[in-house]
Amino acid sequence: MLITNLSQYRLVSVQGDDAEKFLQGQLTCDVSKLQNGESTITSHCNPMGKITALFRIIRIEEKQFHLLIEEDILTFAINQLKKYAVFSKVEFHFLDWQITGLVSENINENCNMISAQIKIFLEGKPQRYILINSTPINLNYNLEPVHWTILEIQNGIPQFSAQSLAEFIPQAVNLQQIEKAISFQKGCYIGQETIARAKYRGINKRAMLTFQADATTLNYTPSLGSEIEVKLQNGWRKTGYILSAVVFDKILWLQVIVNQDLQTETAFRLPKQHIGLKIYPLPYSLS
Repeated sequence: MLITNLSQYRLVSVQGDDAEKFLQGQLTCDVSKLQNGESTITSHCNPMGKITALFRIIRIEEKQFHLLIEEDILTFAINQLKKYAVFSKVEFHFLDWQITGLVSENINENCNMISAQIKIFLEGKPQRYILINSTPINLNYNLEPVHWTILEIQNGIPQFSAQSLAEFIPQAVNLQQIEKAISFQKGCYIGQETIARAKYRGINKRAMLTFQADATTLNYTPSLGSEIEVKLQNGWRKTGYILSAVVFDKILWLQVIVNQDLQTETAFRLPKQHIGLKIYPLPYSLS
Protein backbone atom coordinates (compact mmCIF):
# COMPACT_ATOMS: atom_id res chain seq x y z
CA MET A 1 0.00 0.00 0.00
CA LEU A 2 1.40 3.38 -1.05
CA ILE A 3 0.28 6.60 0.64
CA THR A 4 1.11 10.19 -0.29
CA ASN A 5 0.31 13.61 1.11
CA LEU A 6 -1.51 15.44 -1.70
CA SER A 7 -0.24 18.81 -0.56
CA GLN A 8 -0.47 20.14 -4.13
CA TYR A 9 -4.29 20.27 -3.80
CA ARG A 10 -6.64 22.57 -1.88
CA LEU A 11 -10.24 21.95 -0.91
CA VAL A 12 -12.92 24.60 -1.41
CA SER A 13 -16.50 24.28 -0.17
CA VAL A 14 -19.31 25.75 -2.28
CA GLN A 15 -22.57 25.81 -0.36
CA GLY A 16 -25.90 27.59 -0.11
CA ASP A 17 -29.48 27.45 -1.36
CA ASP A 18 -28.34 28.09 -4.95
CA ALA A 19 -25.20 25.93 -4.90
CA GLU A 20 -26.47 23.30 -7.34
CA LYS A 21 -28.19 25.77 -9.64
CA PHE A 22 -25.14 28.03 -9.69
CA LEU A 23 -22.63 25.26 -10.43
CA GLN A 24 -24.96 23.69 -13.01
CA GLY A 25 -24.89 26.95 -14.96
CA GLN A 26 -21.12 27.25 -14.73
CA LEU A 27 -19.48 23.84 -15.14
CA THR A 28 -19.21 21.47 -18.10
CA CYS A 29 -20.43 18.43 -16.12
CA ASP A 30 -24.07 17.74 -15.19
CA VAL A 31 -23.96 18.76 -11.54
CA SER A 32 -27.62 17.85 -10.96
CA LYS A 33 -26.94 14.18 -11.70
CA LEU A 34 -24.20 13.80 -9.11
CA GLN A 35 -25.30 11.75 -6.12
CA ASN A 36 -24.12 12.48 -2.57
CA GLY A 37 -20.53 11.28 -2.30
CA GLU A 38 -20.09 11.09 -6.08
CA SER A 39 -17.41 13.08 -7.91
CA THR A 40 -16.06 13.81 -11.37
CA ILE A 41 -13.37 15.81 -13.10
CA THR A 42 -14.94 18.92 -14.62
CA SER A 43 -14.03 22.33 -16.01
CA HIS A 44 -15.17 25.93 -15.81
CA CYS A 45 -14.88 27.91 -19.03
CA ASN A 46 -15.07 31.52 -20.13
CA PRO A 47 -17.71 32.70 -22.67
CA MET A 48 -15.35 31.69 -25.51
CA GLY A 49 -15.36 28.11 -24.23
CA LYS A 50 -11.73 28.21 -23.00
CA ILE A 51 -10.90 26.40 -19.73
CA THR A 52 -10.40 28.78 -16.79
CA ALA A 53 -10.39 26.03 -14.17
CA LEU A 54 -10.04 22.26 -14.04
CA PHE A 55 -10.83 20.40 -10.84
CA ARG A 56 -12.70 17.53 -9.21
CA ILE A 57 -16.18 18.34 -7.93
CA ILE A 58 -17.58 16.25 -5.05
CA ARG A 59 -21.22 16.36 -4.05
CA ILE A 60 -21.46 16.31 -0.24
CA GLU A 61 -25.19 16.89 0.16
CA GLU A 62 -28.09 18.69 -1.51
CA LYS A 63 -26.74 22.21 -0.99
CA GLN A 64 -23.02 21.59 -0.55
CA PHE A 65 -20.18 20.66 -2.88
CA HIS A 66 -16.42 20.44 -2.48
CA LEU A 67 -13.95 21.39 -5.20
CA LEU A 68 -10.53 19.73 -5.19
CA ILE A 69 -8.21 22.13 -7.01
CA GLU A 70 -4.47 22.21 -7.63
CA GLU A 71 -2.76 24.98 -5.68
CA ASP A 72 -1.14 26.46 -8.81
CA ILE A 73 -4.48 27.38 -10.42
CA LEU A 74 -6.52 27.91 -7.24
CA THR A 75 -6.63 31.72 -7.10
CA PHE A 76 -7.49 32.25 -10.76
CA ALA A 77 -10.04 29.42 -10.76
CA ILE A 78 -11.97 30.61 -7.72
CA ASN A 79 -11.90 34.25 -8.82
CA GLN A 80 -13.43 33.25 -12.15
CA LEU A 81 -16.21 31.33 -10.42
CA LYS A 82 -16.89 34.13 -7.93
CA LYS A 83 -17.42 36.61 -10.77
CA TYR A 84 -20.64 34.82 -11.66
CA ALA A 85 -21.82 34.20 -8.08
CA VAL A 86 -22.76 37.79 -7.19
CA PHE A 87 -26.51 37.25 -7.53
CA SER A 88 -26.62 33.66 -6.22
CA LYS A 89 -27.13 32.43 -2.68
CA VAL A 90 -23.81 30.64 -2.56
CA GLU A 91 -20.70 30.89 -0.37
CA PHE A 92 -17.10 29.81 -0.93
CA HIS A 93 -15.01 28.53 1.97
CA PHE A 94 -11.37 27.41 1.85
CA LEU A 95 -10.92 24.25 3.92
CA ASP A 96 -7.55 23.41 5.45
CA TRP A 97 -8.21 19.67 5.42
CA GLN A 98 -5.88 16.71 5.06
CA ILE A 99 -5.87 15.30 1.53
CA THR A 100 -4.27 11.89 1.03
CA GLY A 101 -3.67 9.67 -1.99
CA LEU A 102 -3.78 5.88 -1.68
CA VAL A 103 -2.46 3.42 -4.28
CA SER A 104 -2.85 -0.32 -3.82
CA GLU A 105 -3.47 -3.63 -5.58
CA ASN A 106 -6.02 -4.45 -2.86
CA ILE A 107 -7.49 -0.97 -2.93
CA ASN A 108 -10.82 -1.53 -1.17
CA GLU A 109 -9.35 -3.65 1.60
CA ASN A 110 -6.57 -1.16 2.33
CA CYS A 111 -8.86 1.85 2.03
CA ASN A 112 -11.14 0.40 4.72
CA MET A 113 -8.14 0.29 7.07
CA ILE A 114 -7.84 4.10 6.98
CA SER A 115 -10.56 6.35 8.35
CA ALA A 116 -11.71 9.22 6.13
CA GLN A 117 -14.71 11.53 6.04
CA ILE A 118 -14.63 11.52 2.24
CA LYS A 119 -13.39 8.61 0.12
CA ILE A 120 -13.15 9.05 -3.65
CA PHE A 121 -12.40 6.07 -5.86
CA LEU A 122 -10.56 6.98 -9.06
CA GLU A 123 -11.04 5.16 -12.33
CA GLY A 124 -7.97 3.88 -14.16
CA LYS A 125 -4.83 1.93 -13.31
CA PRO A 126 -3.42 1.42 -10.79
CA GLN A 127 -6.41 1.58 -8.48
CA ARG A 128 -6.44 4.71 -6.33
CA TYR A 129 -8.41 6.54 -3.67
CA ILE A 130 -8.38 10.14 -2.50
CA LEU A 131 -9.04 10.34 1.24
CA ILE A 132 -10.11 13.63 2.83
CA ASN A 133 -10.27 14.43 6.56
CA SER A 134 -11.10 17.66 8.38
CA THR A 135 -8.88 16.57 11.28
CA PRO A 136 -5.47 15.16 10.30
CA ILE A 137 -4.75 11.54 11.09
CA ASN A 138 -1.31 9.97 11.48
CA LEU A 139 -0.19 8.27 8.29
CA ASN A 140 3.07 6.77 7.12
CA TYR A 141 3.67 8.53 3.81
CA ASN A 142 5.79 6.35 1.53
CA LEU A 143 5.01 7.84 -1.89
CA GLU A 144 6.20 11.21 -3.21
CA PRO A 145 3.48 13.65 -4.35
CA VAL A 146 5.16 13.92 -7.77
CA HIS A 147 4.52 10.21 -8.28
CA TRP A 148 0.81 10.89 -7.92
CA THR A 149 1.08 13.55 -10.61
CA ILE A 150 2.69 11.01 -12.91
CA LEU A 151 -0.15 8.57 -12.24
CA GLU A 152 -2.57 11.32 -13.27
CA ILE A 153 -0.57 11.86 -16.46
CA GLN A 154 -0.51 8.12 -17.20
CA ASN A 155 -4.28 8.05 -16.81
CA GLY A 156 -4.71 10.88 -19.30
CA ILE A 157 -5.85 13.54 -16.81
CA PRO A 158 -4.63 16.96 -18.03
CA GLN A 159 -2.38 18.83 -15.60
CA PHE A 160 -2.94 22.56 -15.86
CA SER A 161 -0.65 25.39 -14.80
CA ALA A 162 -1.83 28.96 -14.28
CA GLN A 163 -0.28 30.07 -17.59
CA SER A 164 -2.31 27.55 -19.60
CA LEU A 165 -5.71 28.71 -18.33
CA ALA A 166 -8.07 30.45 -20.79
CA GLU A 167 -6.10 28.96 -23.73
CA PHE A 168 -7.91 25.74 -24.72
CA ILE A 169 -11.41 24.36 -25.08
CA PRO A 170 -12.15 21.17 -23.06
CA GLN A 171 -11.94 18.83 -26.08
CA ALA A 172 -8.39 19.99 -26.82
CA VAL A 173 -7.31 18.26 -23.58
CA ASN A 174 -9.56 15.19 -24.08
CA LEU A 175 -12.12 16.03 -21.39
CA GLN A 176 -14.90 14.52 -23.51
CA GLN A 177 -13.32 11.11 -22.77
CA ILE A 178 -12.72 11.55 -19.03
CA GLU A 179 -15.29 10.48 -16.44
CA LYS A 180 -18.37 12.77 -16.60
CA ALA A 181 -16.35 15.91 -17.30
CA ILE A 182 -18.60 17.20 -20.10
CA SER A 183 -22.33 16.79 -20.52
CA PHE A 184 -23.75 17.43 -23.97
CA GLN A 185 -27.35 16.96 -22.80
CA LYS A 186 -27.62 19.46 -19.91
CA GLY A 187 -28.91 23.01 -20.20
CA CYS A 188 -26.94 26.17 -20.82
CA TYR A 189 -23.64 26.91 -19.11
CA ILE A 190 -20.74 29.28 -19.69
CA GLY A 191 -18.95 28.44 -22.96
CA GLN A 192 -21.50 25.81 -24.02
CA GLU A 193 -21.95 27.15 -27.53
CA THR A 194 -18.29 26.70 -28.45
CA ILE A 195 -18.04 23.31 -26.73
CA ALA A 196 -21.16 22.02 -28.50
CA ARG A 197 -19.90 23.23 -31.89
CA ALA A 198 -16.62 21.42 -31.28
CA LYS A 199 -18.58 18.18 -30.88
CA TYR A 200 -21.30 18.48 -33.48
CA ARG A 201 -19.53 20.49 -36.17
CA GLY A 202 -16.04 19.09 -35.73
CA ILE A 203 -14.35 22.44 -35.16
CA ASN A 204 -11.88 21.06 -32.62
CA LYS A 205 -8.63 20.17 -34.35
CA ARG A 206 -6.54 19.45 -31.27
CA ALA A 207 -5.94 16.62 -28.82
CA MET A 208 -3.63 15.95 -25.90
CA LEU A 209 -0.98 13.24 -26.19
CA THR A 210 1.30 11.85 -23.51
CA PHE A 211 5.02 11.38 -24.21
CA GLN A 212 7.85 9.87 -22.22
CA ALA A 213 11.62 9.93 -22.70
CA ASP A 214 14.82 8.73 -21.09
CA ALA A 215 15.95 11.68 -18.99
CA THR A 216 19.32 10.23 -17.97
CA THR A 217 21.22 12.83 -20.00
CA LEU A 218 18.53 15.52 -19.99
CA ASN A 219 19.90 18.74 -18.49
CA TYR A 220 16.69 20.77 -18.46
CA THR A 221 12.94 20.41 -17.96
CA PRO A 222 10.98 21.63 -21.00
CA SER A 223 9.16 24.90 -20.37
CA LEU A 224 5.39 24.83 -20.15
CA GLY A 225 3.92 26.36 -23.27
CA SER A 226 6.96 25.47 -25.37
CA GLU A 227 7.00 23.08 -28.32
CA ILE A 228 8.35 19.68 -29.29
CA GLU A 229 9.57 18.67 -32.76
CA VAL A 230 8.07 16.27 -35.28
CA LYS A 231 9.92 14.68 -38.20
CA LEU A 232 8.48 15.40 -41.64
CA GLN A 233 9.70 14.56 -45.14
CA ASN A 234 11.59 17.84 -45.37
CA GLY A 235 13.09 17.69 -41.89
CA TRP A 236 12.11 18.51 -38.34
CA ARG A 237 9.64 21.22 -37.43
CA LYS A 238 8.26 22.51 -34.15
CA THR A 239 4.75 21.56 -33.14
CA GLY A 240 2.39 21.38 -30.18
CA TYR A 241 2.05 23.04 -26.79
CA ILE A 242 3.59 21.44 -23.69
CA LEU A 243 0.85 21.44 -21.07
CA SER A 244 2.80 19.65 -18.34
CA ALA A 245 6.36 18.37 -17.89
CA VAL A 246 7.62 16.20 -15.04
CA VAL A 247 10.96 14.47 -14.55
CA PHE A 248 10.98 11.62 -12.03
CA ASP A 249 13.22 8.58 -11.62
CA LYS A 250 15.18 9.51 -14.79
CA ILE A 251 12.05 9.55 -16.95
CA LEU A 252 10.54 12.65 -18.56
CA TRP A 253 6.76 12.78 -18.81
CA LEU A 254 5.07 15.30 -21.12
CA GLN A 255 1.50 16.18 -21.93
CA VAL A 256 1.41 17.95 -25.29
CA ILE A 257 -1.53 19.47 -27.15
CA VAL A 258 -1.08 18.72 -30.86
CA ASN A 259 -3.09 18.84 -34.07
CA GLN A 260 -5.35 15.82 -34.36
CA ASP A 261 -4.24 15.10 -37.92
CA LEU A 262 -0.64 14.56 -36.78
CA GLN A 263 0.55 11.07 -37.67
CA THR A 264 1.39 9.52 -34.31
CA GLU A 265 3.61 6.83 -35.85
CA THR A 266 6.12 9.47 -36.88
CA ALA A 267 9.18 10.51 -34.84
CA PHE A 268 9.14 13.18 -32.11
CA ARG A 269 11.95 14.76 -30.12
CA LEU A 270 12.88 17.62 -27.80
CA PRO A 271 14.16 20.72 -29.62
CA LYS A 272 17.30 21.41 -27.57
CA GLN A 273 19.03 18.09 -26.90
CA HIS A 274 17.18 16.16 -29.62
CA ILE A 275 16.17 13.44 -27.17
CA GLY A 276 13.61 11.12 -28.74
CA LEU A 277 10.05 11.13 -27.40
CA LYS A 278 7.89 8.01 -27.26
CA ILE A 279 4.10 8.23 -27.21
CA TYR A 280 2.63 6.73 -24.03
CA PRO A 281 -0.76 5.14 -24.83
CA LEU A 282 -3.80 6.89 -23.39
CA PRO A 283 -6.31 4.79 -21.44
CA TYR A 284 -9.14 6.05 -23.66
CA SER A 285 -9.87 6.56 -27.34
CA LEU A 286 -9.74 9.99 -28.94
CA SER A 287 -12.25 9.11 -31.65
